[in-house]
Amino acid sequence: MHIEVQGRGAPLVLLHGWAMHGGVFAPLVARLADRFELHVVDLPGHGRSRDSAVALEPDAVVDAVAARVPVAPWLGWSLGGMFALRAAATRPARVPALVMVCSAPRFVRDVAGAAAVAATRDGGTAAANRYGMSPEIFAGFARGLRDDYHGTLERFIALEAFGSDDARGELRALRAEVFARGEPPAAALAQGLDLLRTVDQRPLLPALGVPSLWIAGRRDRVVDPRAMRAAAAQAPGAGFVEVEHGGHAPFLTHADDVAGAIAGFLAGTGRPPRPPLPRPPSPDPDSSATP
Repeated sequence: MHIEVQGRGAPLVLLHGWAMHGGVFAPLVARLADRFELHVVDLPGHGRSRDSAVALEPDAVVDAVAARVPVAPWLGWSLGGMFALRAAATRPARVPALVMVCSAPRFVRDVAGAAAVAATRDGGTAAANRYGMSPEIFAGFARGLRDDYHGTLERFIALEAFGSDDARGELRALRAEVFARGEPPAAALAQGLDLLRTVDQRPLLPALGVPSLWIAGRRDRVVDPRAMRAAAAQAPGAGFVEVEHGGHAPFLTHADDVAGAIAGFLAGTGRPPRPPLPRPPSPDPDSSATP
């Protein structure tokens, strides 16, 4: 599996979302590399790990990444959050803090979700399930991969960008990245969709033993911010941040806000980031040698 290391300081592992690769984090890397040693992962079947023999399965991915990175907080965006949450819940000695960006422990709404909420006085776990994506949408994407690979990716990218106050800019950035490291195999994308459709990690939340931060985009149309708020409410000591005008990839359009939230959270976990490196002084216009 391809893992690129950039920056200097306290280590931080970054895990990207479905159909993308680690390069999508470029705006975030640019803002964090002077304080963190960033271990940017390409998941199996994606980017420069497209030919990896590691199975795109939660425990297999967590084992493979944990064997290659130092003890560090893990940040997961969308699908990447599934692996980050599993790592933090099952290997807290290796993953001392967790950042979830537009990711939920359960992506798809259960058929019985509405009835469960109605029968639950305080919402709780059922509330997180209530705000999941329709299983029919995931089934449609799975069919589309077989019939119209490129068109399906285009529709998914458009859904990711939809709602952001800079939807055109986000869509442009996602389009530029999706094939920047080659086309991910359709089989790997189908496996990723199956994970998003079937995996339910909500039972891990009440016993989560590490601090966590949940960063949502208020306008996200892929992962409902209410699902993330409900999940954070179930994790002991978790924090929740909502990017007011953000969509599904707020680190592309609101990178300063997201980077600031991450750095502030990690500074409070007992593993503070390295202070920003000093910038070279700007030339003094009054000291010009020109007469």
